[in-house]
Amino acid sequence: MSGLFRRLFAPRWQHPDPRVRCQAAARLDASRDDHRQALERLVHDEAPEVRAAALSHLDSPETLLGLYQDGGASRELTQRLVALLAGREGSTELDQRIALVERIEAPALLAELCLNGDNQQLRLAALARLQDEQALIRQACDNGIAAVRHAAAARVESEEGLARLAQEARRDRQVMRQARERLNRLRADAAELAAAREQREALLSDLERHAAAPWEPLYAGRFRHLMREWASLKDQPDATQERRYQDACLRCRKVVGDHEAQQRASEAAEARRESADQAREALVEALEEGLDALARSDVVTAQDIASLRAQKQLLAHRWQAFSDHHLADEQLRHRYDAARQRFDRVSQSWVRFDERSTELQRALTDGDDERLTALVEALEWPEDLPPTPLLQRARRQLARPETRHEDEDEQAARLGKELDELEQLLERGAFKGASRLHQRLRQAAESLAPASRRPHEARLRQLGARLAELRDWRSFVAGPKRDQLLQAIEALADDQSVADAPLDRRHRQLIKEWKALGDAAANRELATRFRAASDRIHERLTPWRTRLDEERQANLATREALCEQLETLLAQPAESADPDALREIRDRARDQWRRASPVPRDRAEAIGRRFGRIRHALQALIDGRAREIAEAKRELIEQARGLLAREGPPARRAEQVKALQRQWRELGRAPRGEEQALWREFRHLCDQVFASREAERDSRARQARERLDAMQALIDRLDAWQPAGSGDEATLGAAIAEAASLEPLPGGRRTEGMRRRWSGIIRARRERLERLAVIEEVRAWRDTQPLLLAHLKADAERLGGGPPGEVPLPEGLTLDDDMRSAHRRRNAARQDPPGVDEVEERLARVRVHLSLLAVGSVSHRDEPLRLAIQVERLNENLGRELSRAEEVHGVLRDLLATGPVPPELWSREVGELDRMLERLTRLPPP
Repeated sequence: MSGLFRRLFAPRWQHPDPRVRCQAAARLDASRDDHRQALERLVHDEAPEVRAAALSHLDSPETLLGLYQDGGASRELTQRLVALLAGREGSTELDQRIALVERIEAPALLAELCLNGDNQQLRLAALARLQDEQALIRQACDNGIAAVRHAAAARVESEEGLARLAQEARRDRQVMRQARERLNRLRADAAELAAAREQREALLSDLERHAAAPWEPLYAGRFRHLMREWASLKDQPDATQERRYQDACLRCRKVVGDHEAQQRASEAAEARRESADQAREALVEALEEGLDALARSDVVTAQDIASLRAQKQLLAHRWQAFSDHHLADEQLRHRYDAARQRFDRVSQSWVRFDERSTELQRALTDGDDERLTALVEALEWPEDLPPTPLLQRARRQLARPETRHEDEDEQAARLGKELDELEQLLERGAFKGASRLHQRLRQAAESLAPASRRPHEARLRQLGARLAELRDWRSFVAGPKRDQLLQAIEALADDQSVADAPLDRRHRQLIKEWKALGDAAANRELATRFRAASDRIHERLTPWRTRLDEERQANLATREALCEQLETLLAQPAESADPDALREIRDRARDQWRRASPVPRDRAEAIGRRFGRIRHALQALIDGRAREIAEAKRELIEQARGLLAREGPPARRAEQVKALQRQWRELGRAPRGEEQALWREFRHLCDQVFASREAERDSRARQARERLDAMQALIDRLDAWQPAGSGDEATLGAAIAEAASLEPLPGGRRTEGMRRRWSGIIRARRERLERLAVIEEVRAWRDTQPLLLAHLKADAERLGGGPPGEVPLPEGLTLDDDMRSAHRRRNAARQDPPGVDEVEERLARVRVHLSLLAVGSVSHRDEPLRLAIQVERLNENLGRELSRAEEVHGVLRDLLATGPVPPELWSREVGELDRMLERLTRLPPP
């Protein structure tokens, strides 16, 4: 019951019947609050007529906008809101409407306001709220205000949107032109960006290939060039390209760093080798100077021989130490061998003298000249070696008396000079030299006769006393040093924490310093203690030295195996041996030789000489192969020079130069010093060939751009041109011929777009020319209307029983031949009129044919005629397809020739014929 009461006493605008609600809404007053609330509720009613009636009483666009945004966007509400905001209805001020438009979020409502607003500012405000590009394109194409169209077109940014504007904005040519220009710029920018990205990708590929390539003389320069090229590119690389670039740069820098480290190591090794050569040369010079000094002296003493032997022993030890790491030069080795031979000859002579010195002294004492002569001959003393004092006395004994007297005078004079030299040595404190010279002077004085010796004896004794004082002083100074060395070697012998190798080095150093003291402050007790400590160290080092000997034997075996392998390689060298591979073998062999060190001293010199010969032979093989490669590279340079001078396509010459570069890389390296010079010359020639190729490419690209620009200008010119008559077909043909002369165009998106646009323009212009030709045919037909009316009048008279009259051509009417023939056939048809059905069928065929040409379709009752006409058209067009104007001309010619036509039949068909001709004359807008 409560529901029934509510329905009985409810307001009429809540009645279930929509018609009642509609009548109630029409009586509501929007000025009253309760009525206005009811109207707002009725805006969302389910019945359209109720919603329309309620909205007609609401004039506040702000209220309706609130209802619209609350979810009640019905069609009636949208139309009412658009009418109020657009200014067609209501009295809301423009500023208030613009403020309300700026609050709207619905794109559909904004689009309607932009299209239908009564003010430009209102439309621009609605356009500013639009964000969808499709809506902007619609406004740019269809809006009635130019400023709005231009503002909408300016906000279209995508390539697809600009392409649509260029095709669809036919209402505003400025929008089309600007869209076309922006589209071309966008595509050009995209093409430029793609070209730059492709260039960066190509440069990155070159850098990665360069990072994987082996070292060559211009590796670092090429790397720096690629880095400069990368930095000169204007576009920014993406993260992947940047990472690839940094990785490639790191690999290139590693190759450069490894090569520089190898160069520094090679330079350091070369410096060590030069230092070793200089040290060896100094040693050889010292031995040669010792031998020369011995040869320049007057007599040879035991001290001289002992000093020379010590010097030779030191030389041999240091020579071997240097040879373990660096082979000696062949010339220096010859000097060393010659010095050794001179020393061996002196040493052997001294050994023979030492063996016979006792017998020689006895023969001198006994005065046995015969025995003395035999002993002197048995000595075989070298002529260039000064004699010993005893041998000198024996020779004087055997010489003639007068010669002997002259010799004693010379020796006495020489003795005085040498006493002066001894005094100078004592003043300088040169104990060793003074001691040796004093001993020799004593022997020389003993060999002189008493009369010759007497003037120098006192001075000799005085200098001997000074020498004794110097010896005592040396002993005083050397005493603490000997005690220090003794304590050091005993402490070293007792220290068990020292490793074997440092122990051996320290032991040798102490022995060297002990021997350097000579006999200064020497006594048996200290010597015994020093020797005992040294023996303990020797015993302690015995196992270490045993291991060292085993290691030296293993190193010797390694060196011998290495020499055998290299000798096998040199015995049968490959004719096409790569010098780089041979250099690597040489360097590895040198490193292996250095690692296999030390070796036994007695075998070190022999194996060193053997390796030296092998190394020189291997280097000679490397140099020979390198010279062959240098000759081959010179031939490649000549071929490159010939390619540069030869006429031909630059691209083909560039490919041939690339083949030469591949051959260059496969050859290997020429000798040091020649490789870089040859490479610079070859690279210069290759760069010239590549420069000519790039110049040709630039020329082709420039010509292609010029053709594209010319084609673009031709397209724009033809797009702005509209034919005014069928006679303008020659202009279209000239444009097509000009476009054909610009072919071929370069490939790309721009070219494809231009081709599509050109095809569309040509198709549109041909269609317009065809339509203009049809219009001209129809206009020419209308000029023949007086003649047609005369024929119709004559037809009516003939069909009415009158005579077959001859219709003449009106004055001033010009007809072509086929129309004149149709005129004559029409006159002839009245002589023997055909049946009415035949004339009616012919008129129907003309009407159906015109309908096909004008409309493209016919009624269902004319379908048989349509099929017959199409079959005739196919049969007649086997040789050449007729144009639309030619078909219209033929139909009109048949219409003129058809007769006699009854007036009632003509009155029935003429309306349809005129309507079809009117359809044919409708020209679409350009």
